[in-house]
Amino acid sequence: MTGIVDGHHHIWRQADLPWLTGPMQPRIFGPYEPIRRDYPIQEYLDDLKGTGVTRSVYVQTNWANDRFEDEAAWVQQTADEHGWPHAIVAYADFSVADVRPQLDRLRRYPLVRGVRMQLHWHENPLYRFAARADLCTDPVIRRNVGHLADYRWSFDLQVFAPQMADAAGLAEACPDVTFILQHAGMLEDLSPRGRAAWRSGMTRLAQYPNVVSKLSGLGTFIHRNDAAHIAGIVTDTVAIFGAERCLFGSNFPIEKLWTSYRELITAFKTAAERLSPEQREAIFSTTAARVYRLGP
Repeated sequence: MTGIVDGHHHIWRQADLPWLTGPMQPRIFGPYEPIRRDYPIQEYLDDLKGTGVTRSVYVQTNWANDRFEDEAAWVQQTADEHGWPHAIVAYADFSVADVRPQLDRLRRYPLVRGVRMQLHWHENPLYRFAARADLCTDPVIRRNVGHLADYRWSFDLQVFAPQMADAAGLAEACPDVTFILQHAGMLEDLSPRGRAAWRSGMTRLAQYPNVVSKLSGLGTFIHRNDAAHIAGIVTDTVAIFGAERCLFGSNFPIEKLWTSYRELITAFKTAAERLSPEQREAIFSTTAARVYRLGP
């Protein structure tokens, strides 16, 4: 393997994140006091020392919406000074009449490769982020996501299993946009019925060649680094999408709440050990390099 690409991580300054300031609020990943502080690039680099990671992609961390450009500018400056990260997934509000003025502002930052607006909605308020469940069907959202093709940018797609049929419709409506499914579809219902619904939704999404799946954040709902749990999701996702449409992401420092970077990488490598060398190379390197256009 030429080197691992971390397709999903965060760095942040506490002062810029509303959810890290003020009173503690319940979060989808549980108590977060240990990460309720700055997580600078040097700490991230220290975390991944000796793990074989050679490149990384920063994904937006929900700064105040009107400061979306400030976030991209700060991460670009960090990369200019430190050489990391190697690509940025920024934020834009796709619910406005025309998202292109926001995208034009983000275009000033050469590392921007994609955009994320989180669309996940759940009956459990703790897991809910979007205003409603059916935003993937909204004609304004669809039109704005379609504009990403003109920028050669991807859309990081975050939905739960019950939303996947609508998300597949969004992918079909925007065939020239690459959709990167966050956290392998966010499997939160681990019952046989919940797993079956997740597999069905994943299969529906995989019908569209412009959708790939990010193997990240798999400890989100169990609050631990569980090698067997990771292996089950990796095995099913690779069977549905193919390894060439799967990529690893650490979701650090969220996963740092319950594990180290080295232990996380070890769990993922163990999950993938029965795959061929070519499949492992795709998951840990080439898929992320291709979809985020990281270069040689």
